[in-house]
Amino acid sequence: MGVVEDLRWAREAFERREWLAAYTGLSERDGSALTPEDFTRLATAAFLVGRGNDAIQALQRAYQVSIDAGDTLAAVRCGFWLAFLLMEAGEPAVGGGWVARCRRLLDELGEDVVERGHVLVMVMMGHIFAGEYDRAEALAVEIGDYGRRFADPALAAQSLNARGRMLLYQGRVPEGLALLDEAMVAITTGELSPVFAGMIYCSLVEACQEVSDYGRVVEWTAALTAFVDAQPDLVAFTGQSAVHRGQIMRVRGAYTEAVEEFERAARRYVATETPAAAGLAWAECGDVHRIRGDYAAAARAYREAGEFGYEPQPGLAQLWLARGRADAAVAAIRRLLAEPRDPVSRTRLLPGAVEVLLAAGAIEDAAALGEELTRAAATFGIAAIRAFACFAQGSVLLARGEASAAIAELRRSMHLWQELGAPYEVAHCRLLLGKAMLALDDAESAAAELATACRAFHDLGALPAEHAASVLMGPSAPGGLTRRELDVLRLVANGASTPQIAKSLVLSQKTVERHLANIFTKLGVSSRTAAARFAFDHDLI
Repeated sequence: MGVVEDLRWAREAFERREWLAAYTGLSERDGSALTPEDFTRLATAAFLVGRGNDAIQALQRAYQVSIDAGDTLAAVRCGFWLAFLLMEAGEPAVGGGWVARCRRLLDELGEDVVERGHVLVMVMMGHIFAGEYDRAEALAVEIGDYGRRFADPALAAQSLNARGRMLLYQGRVPEGLALLDEAMVAITTGELSPVFAGMIYCSLVEACQEVSDYGRVVEWTAALTAFVDAQPDLVAFTGQSAVHRGQIMRVRGAYTEAVEEFERAARRYVATETPAAAGLAWAECGDVHRIRGDYAAAARAYREAGEFGYEPQPGLAQLWLARGRADAAVAAIRRLLAEPRDPVSRTRLLPGAVEVLLAAGAIEDAAALGEELTRAAATFGIAAIRAFACFAQGSVLLARGEASAAIAELRRSMHLWQELGAPYEVAHCRLLLGKAMLALDDAESAAAELATACRAFHDLGALPAEHAASVLMGPSAPGGLTRRELDVLRLVANGASTPQIAKSLVLSQKTVERHLANIFTKLGVSSRTAAARFAFDHDLI
């Protein structure tokens, strides 16, 4: 096959989105045979298969060839991508230098062109990283104007994405999510290149995860996963996809699978030469290990997160608390609370902070944070934030000795978590409900809640929480039966009917039937005969 045929084959592979074939075909050609467009194709393919350094080198060649040919706009487009890749690779100064060079070239050209909008994207990102949100927001609006005037869907989508996220960080969550939804339209209709589409997919899912909008996280992660799976050679964006799948698995209680996804994500971030992002994956991994009681693995994961420059809080403070280091946990939480934070990142800190402060006996400090979380829930309009807020309020009320009021808040939280499909949080609510019922001397109701919580924690492998529920339950009969369930089982074993049991124990028949259902579930049987046999075998008669 000759050089011309080789190039044609590589270009056709690029159009088919066969990124590895395109990368291989173009990278093996002598540079003198490649056009500026070929270098740009090579850079794109290299980026998408995880060869960041090769992408930068190809863009540098494309830039120089474009300058030599007098094609200023093509050179500016290369400079824009160089700035982006260099900033992603942790070289902001060099990336900023390319932004300045692109702006100078455009100023010398003196024309109103769409490339000005693309360069402004990088200027805007610099202001975002510096926390200068007002200036960044003004630029986002200007970028959107360029997108509309030049019919550039990538600029329009990036404007919507940036404006939406900045609204989130200002606490204007419903408005921000509406703009993010609009940005998603450009992706799902296929208007964007794979690079822009992947970037915005990941940004949108990350934003929804930050505000705990699990419904959107599930929906958009499915879309991101489909986008990745449709391009088998793709390496870029696969780390983010794995992180978000792991986050969904964690919420749903699939802890083993979640850990596998987080570890896979960390490996992929390293493979794509963006290792800094691996910190979040390791922090998420540490949270799962902590919930399961593998404190050594949690400590290792949190340490890995820290080595990648990510502070794994409040999970690390919660780990210290679980290991008996309450003073260290409280000191960390107080330091984190004192630091300036946007409303979203502060709200994410509050549930863990309430837990740590209550465990340390700082009830009123925890109460103030619970009130703050309640206000955030009202402003954000997110179900999970409302669930966190109700749980925090219920926990504070219980610590104050106001058990009846605590039960109402905990039930609200439990119902919200049930709707969100979060079994660990549901069981945690049941644990505190049982504790509140014990405080009100309602031992039978408490036993039922605690037994249900204990089974859920056991099934999840959440050993510390299972132990806490078991301690509150106290010594139990075989099968985890409560005293009342034992009374019912003994009468069943003696041949009593449901009406006879109800009369003997002064209960309604409906209550007896509920006890029977619980007994069958706990013992793993389906008939009175089998239940009676269990009673005889365990000397309960």
